[in-house]
Amino acid sequence: MNKTLLILGTRGVPASHGGFETFAENLAVYLVKQGWDVTVYCQESYENFGEVTESEWEGVRRIHIPVKGSGAKATVVFDYLSVRNALNQPGLVLTLGYNTALFNLWFRLKGKKNLINMDGIEWKRDKWAWYERVWLYFNERMGCLVGNHLIADHPEIKNHLKTRVSDEKITMIPYGARAVLTADESCLSPYGIQSKRYALLIARPEPENSILEVVQAFSAKKRNHYLVVLGRYEASNEYHSKVLAVASDEVKFIGAVYEHSTLDALRFFASLYIHGHTVGGTNPSLIEALGASQPVLAHDNQFNRWVAGGKSEYFNSVEECSAALDSLLNDGAKLSEMSDDSQKRFNELFTWKTVLKQYEDLLVRYIEKD
Repeated sequence: MNKTLLILGTRGVPASHGGFETFAENLAVYLVKQGWDVTVYCQESYENFGEVTESEWEGVRRIHIPVKGSGAKATVVFDYLSVRNALNQPGLVLTLGYNTALFNLWFRLKGKKNLINMDGIEWKRDKWAWYERVWLYFNERMGCLVGNHLIADHPEIKNHLKTRVSDEKITMIPYGARAVLTADESCLSPYGIQSKRYALLIARPEPENSILEVVQAFSAKKRNHYLVVLGRYEASNEYHSKVLAVASDEVKFIGAVYEHSTLDALRFFASLYIHGHTVGGTNPSLIEALGASQPVLAHDNQFNRWVAGGKSEYFNSVEECSAALDSLLNDGAKLSEMSDDSQKRFNELFTWKTVLKQYEDLLVRYIEKD
């Protein structure tokens, strides 16, 4: 069996950006240990890389594609160049995301097998302009059409895709995360917070993540707790400005945090994790909270309910969020019960060992079809 895989659709490995990069890193390293030849395409700055080059990292072959500029346009160019290069490389293709699925038509025409992780329902997100939504909607349809097989990271994403293609063409495999079983409490000191005396919110500062509503709810009264909010908030941004304006002095905006040890500590020692995402599939930040055995208070929708389970708490409004905070922050027994359930759900569904084995099994099926 020729166990060769090309991974496209991320900025590259090792991970330094988002969920797909973290997933690509974990999958690539895992497969190499299982005897696979794995290539990951990496987006590079044109100023630092004048031409396409190759390197090796942790046994993973990396192909570095230089592009000019940054942002969405540069990523589209990178995806185009990656697909063009991959056409002449041996192996099965795994494409992470459908945002430029139009280019994947080349794989189909050449008879090269391509499995696509269809991510969330991106075109429904409020942050996109109308023309960006049209582009994403079109590419979602193209991904369904040209992909040999589709991967959904959540049952509701699979249900959505079933309106486009047959059930047999879709496999549901959730996202994964590391278990955080211990952490360094001294990492909290720079932020002036103490173990179990703060709630935590990690999300991009966008309306669809309910940050304004959560901050309003938390700031409605004196909590004798902090709400620690990660992310960059700028007064020049209209939405950010609204969030900052409603925050009480018990809300701490600590900026973007990337160090694993600090993130582990912030999750591990929080009394409660608040998740306001209203759209998407298996959100990485929610899985990571479960991996740290965090009690979860989440926005009430089908995506969050499947991930966080029946013993987490949910809200639909500022008032419901505030009421939930009233009861939870002063109920140690309830938080402990929720924490135990988070750990149980994580171990059942979301460990990397479980997730990556499911991916390998699916990839092997498509190699064996040759």
